[in-house]
Formats: sequence, C-alpha cells, structure tokens
Amino acid sequence: MNNRTVLILGCSSDIGVQTAHIFLEKNWKVIGHYNKSKKKTVKLQKKYGARIKLFKLDLSNSKKISTFAKKKLAPIKKIDSFVSLTGYIKSTDFDHINHKLFLDHINVNYYSNLIFIKHIYKKMIHNKWGRILLSSSISTSFGGGEKTFLYSLSKFSNEFIPKIFRNKYAKYILYNVLKIGVTDTKLHLKIPNKNLKKRINLIPTKRMATTQEVSDKIFSLASEENTLVHGQIINISGGE
Repeated sequence: MNNRTVLILGCSSDIGVQTAHIFLEKNWKVIGHYNKSKKKTVKLQKKYGARIKLFKLDLSNSKKISTFAKKKLAPIKKIDSFVSLTGYIKSTDFDHINHKLFLDHINVNYYSNLIFIKHIYKKMIHNKWGRILLSSSISTSFGGGEKTFLYSLSKFSNEFIPKIFRNKYAKYILYNVLKIGVTDTKLHLKIPNKNLKKRINLIPTKRMATTQEVSDKIFSLASEENTLVHGQIINISGGE
C-alpha cells in the first residue's frame, strides 16, 4: 500500500479532478483544494472515502492563504508531492486592467504556490523525498491573448524556479513546471467570444489535448515515476 500524499491546488478543475483520480488509482492519498464548487471532487470522495480530503480556500485573499498555511498546513507532517493547477482567469481588455484584477490573478495563480511551497518543502527534505510541479500556460510564449494578459502573466511567474530548488535541494526534491497547451476543459467558457475553432486550427495537430493526456503527464512528473527530471519547463501541447 502506497503511503504517499499529494496536495493538489485547483483540484476541482477538470484537469485537477482527473489528476486526483490518477493519484488515487495509484494508491496515493490526496489533499484537494477547491474554492466555490466541489461537486466533481465529491464523487471522488464517495469512491475513495478517507483517502481524499478536501479543503476550501479563496486563493485570491493573501491573508487567508497565509492563515491557512500556518494553522492547517504547517501541522501536517508528511506531504510528498505538491501539484498546482490553479487557473484564475478574468477576461479583461488591456485598457481596463486595474490593481485588484492584477492582485487576484497573481495571488491565485502564483503567490499561493509560493506560500504553500514554503510550508511544504521542509517536510520533503525531512522525509528525503519530494516532488513539486507547478503549471504554466502555452499562452505565455505568445504574450497571452488580448483579454487574458493577466492570466498569462501570472502563470508565467511560475516558470521562475527558485535557485535553492534548482541546486541546493535537488538531491531530495524534483521541481518542474508543466506548460499546458489548449486543453478540452471548461476554462474556455470564461473567455467571452473566444473563437475556439480558430484557435484549434492554429495547432499543428489540429486538436486540443485531453484532460487524460495532461493528467497522465502530471502524474509522471509529480510521482515516484519521475526519478530524474528536475528544474525543467516542459511543454505538453499539440505543437504550439
């Protein structure tokens, strides 16, 4: 029986649910985050019982992030893998960007990762084993969309891997970033008037990735299957 535990931010997303399912099928325990809705993850609870625990947290609120990390996260003795699949996106014209929108995107898609990692990585070092996998977006390679600049900017921040993880702690912790291409999820519905067919036509393979394909890659990098890959920004896309 596997005694490892993964903490997944954005566990209620389409990719998050599929990722949790794979870890659970591989006998991992899952600590899953959600914000507004946990309907999809509740199905996992019904199937896997106590092996998946859920927690609600508004990651746009920096004070709530810090309080949760100190009171709830710090006491947990063992977290073997940390996977972040946060994907806050608010469709906004560049001219209408403001401070609140900027902070909301940064807090959810980037700052929350820093705080969680800060409270998790020493547990990994103590246990002499750990995996960290953050997510970025293929859109960062193209400067983001006209209405999704803040999303791309905040996800791009995850591609800056702290030097202490690249070198000092590499013996125990393998830390990577997965740059995800266009995937068949409901995230696209948050962008009004998005011409998805036109976007797909720009992909050399002429199709979106499936959540299964992306989640399989996540597991391969954030589990014991990964015995070497470290400090890399890895694309998973159809050639974008």
